[in-house]
Amino acid sequence: MRMILALVAVLYSAAALAQTDKPPMVGDKPLVQIKPRAAAATGKTEAAAPKGKPQSTAVRLQACLEIDDGTKDRLNCYDAVIAPQPKPKAPKAKGVADCRFFKEEDERLACFNGFAESIPKLPKN
Repeated sequence: MRMILALVAVLYSAAALAQTDKPPMVGDKPLVQIKPRAAAATGKTEAAAPKGKPQSTAVRLQACLEIDDGTKDRLNCYDAVIAPQPKPKAPKAKGVADCRFFKEEDERLACFNGFAESIPKLPKN
């Protein structure tokens, strides 16, 4: 009985000493605390994707349509989805990806608007 009482006293005092104000240590370095992703993300992104499910190019282009038409912000949104690669003689755009080849910003914006507006709206799940 004395042995059990001594063992409980030793374990209780060790537990009491372990509860200090210092952060937990691994060797001589503090244990790294990782914050959740929601708290770590402070930047705002346009057309943000839902968690675990990346958005298609069509959905991201349609999200750009919510920005005022004819503005630099809308063109920047399109350029974030499909990076521009201007060419001196841009071919006639047969698809939305061909809009990136236009050198003039107004031509590129008009090209993107034409394709983005013609994309059928996808049902939201």
